[in-house]
Amino acid sequence: MQDQPGDLIDLRGDCANCFGLCCVALPFTASADFALDKAAGTPCRNLQDDHRCGIHARLRQSGFTGCTVYDCFGAGQKVSQVTFAGQDWRAGSRADARRMFDVFPVVRQLHELLWYLTEALTLPAARPLQAELRELLDATEELTRRPPEELASLDVAAHRQKVNVLLLRTSELARAGVRGRKKERRGADLMGARLRGADLRGANLRGAYLIAADLTGADLRGADLIGADLRDTDLTDADLTGAFFLTQPQLNAARGSAGTRLPESVGRPAHWTAQR
Repeated sequence: MQDQPGDLIDLRGDCANCFGLCCVALPFTASADFALDKAAGTPCRNLQDDHRCGIHARLRQSGFTGCTVYDCFGAGQKVSQVTFAGQDWRAGSRADARRMFDVFPVVRQLHELLWYLTEALTLPAARPLQAELRELLDATEELTRRPPEELASLDVAAHRQKVNVLLLRTSELARAGVRGRKKERRGADLMGARLRGADLRGANLRGAYLIAADLTGADLRGADLIGADLRDTDLTDADLTGAFFLTQPQLNAARGSAGTRLPESVGRPAHWTAQR
């Protein structure tokens, strides 16, 4: 992992201070990502009594690739240690456990927004928006600290839209500083596309579907990658220097190499070395 800004490190999952919430609260379906079906609120069969995963070191080999591309952005420890003050869902009532499981996905969404807002504040081009970004960051953080009953009924979609408007303005400022013609690929269907060596400097790839696309050696410097689907995308030797709004889960879902150049906000996935 590369060194990262302190605020972003705080927005990563800390399993040692979480009660295994992602392994209990969330559902999954037997597929290429998961080896079995699991209902929401039901503990995964691999979850141990100490809230650790019994197959963490071999998740991919065991058919749980979906777990390796998930990050709660620090919501797990927030809900466990702050919202519920360290009360283990196993020790409380069923009603308390259900409340915790209901709140966790809400806080996870809010923490993802905190990630984007925190990164936006580090972008030099976004200086004209710093006051607005800071105000919205503080407001989002305040929401994460509300009582369980308020969190459960929170209109996260409305708040996300408010954040998105400001992130769009941030993106426009950041990409304006990239030389050359900038490609507009917002929400584009680029599944399986052959983009080897493509010039995507300063491109708008927000929400683009890049599943299994070949981006070997592509130039993605200064590109906006918020919400881009990078599952099985080949980023071998691609240059993502200065790309922004890229999260670790997105990168973990892709393929890459030692030659892939990454922004400081994310780390190089361990499986990239193992798979080649």
